[in-house]
Amino acid sequence: MVSIARKNLFEDIPRFLVAQAGIMFAVSLVTIQTGIFNGVIRSTSLLVDNSRADIWVSSKRMVHLELTESILFDHVVRSRKVNGVSRAEALMTGVSRWQVPKGQLTVVKLWGFDPQGQLFVPGSVQKGSVSALQKPYTILVDRSDLRSLRMKKLGDQGKIGSLPANLVGIAQDTQSVLSSAFLFASLKTVNAYNNSSVSSRVDCKLVSGEFKCTNVYERAKDSQDTGSSSVPEAQPISLNTPVSFILIKAKPGQDLQKLKQDLEAALPEIRAYTREELSQKIRDYWQKRTGIGFILGLGAVVGMIVGVAIVGQILYSSVSDHIKEFGTLKAMGASNRVIYGVIVEQSLWMAVIGYVPGMLLCWGLGNWTLATQGIVILITPVTAVGVFGVTVLMCVGSALFAIQKVSHVDPAIVFKA
Repeated sequence: MVSIARKNLFEDIPRFLVAQAGIMFAVSLVTIQTGIFNGVIRSTSLLVDNSRADIWVSSKRMVHLELTESILFDHVVRSRKVNGVSRAEALMTGVSRWQVPKGQLTVVKLWGFDPQGQLFVPGSVQKGSVSALQKPYTILVDRSDLRSLRMKKLGDQGKIGSLPANLVGIAQDTQSVLSSAFLFASLKTVNAYNNSSVSSRVDCKLVSGEFKCTNVYERAKDSQDTGSSSVPEAQPISLNTPVSFILIKAKPGQDLQKLKQDLEAALPEIRAYTREELSQKIRDYWQKRTGIGFILGLGAVVGMIVGVAIVGQILYSSVSDHIKEFGTLKAMGASNRVIYGVIVEQSLWMAVIGYVPGMLLCWGLGNWTLATQGIVILITPVTAVGVFGVTVLMCVGSALFAIQKVSHVDPAIVFKA
């Protein structure tokens, strides 16, 4: 029966190639959509997953990593006194506008940490070093953001507000696909960037006997405007400086759940999470409270529908072309189970032959997008096995259309002209 299935499959090569192209399209679409979803969700928690902190402390009103309220640096100092804490470091965030000569404004996300610290890891540094961030107004960026920031190499410079930003490091595996470009710097530097915000004033004029006032927003004049070449010194961090997170390293053998309770008891208006809990909270937010999963899942469903339609049509046409042969088998005493086995076997061959090149195509595309766009199409072994199962179900399900055709074959058709 296997030889009959293969003979039917390869008898018409053009038809076979059309069927395999349809299966490859379905496999690729399902795999890519699933891989993009996995990669996107993974990217939202990269900074947490890569950290060496056992516990992350944040405001009680924190929604996800980039949407939280500030807490005071005083909390960092106080957390170091909690029993069971080995080390505590601050993480500061901010949002600002990036400027390059003759370039458009770009919104960037700032991450400030202690370059001499041990708990926060800004990805895998490819060029430069984290220690270079100890110099004021220096930054480290992900290589996937270089194009959007109009930067090419170490030493390039941009501006954040009225302050310079010198590139001293390039990393990878830090950027969230759902966020604007990440810029990493020291706490002092990010604090200075956060405080170089837009200033406002009221401009009132007398027009036709009436005063008309408008709000004017402008940035503080930089050194070029004032004719001075000096850059203001970054102010030191004080107890009242706002920070976003506290990263905690527990002492060896410490019960993390108990340490969380002790931290929440010692510090007002905060919530403590283990690294795994915060990572899961972030991923849950993007999975359940946004439409990302629905949109990417819809693309995967469309791919399955296209695959079912193409495979079903090919199998149905194949059965119709060999209807007399199936009638002959019935006339010879073959049971319906045997005949159904030929069709199912044919669909399984189509599934395997279409799955392998489709998966290889996705693997190559994933490497290309990572290298050129910084977008991860995450194809895990679980995903690969799952897509293979979906492909088999898709092809076997399509065989049901053909089975309906052959199940009503009259053996007497063999003797008809």
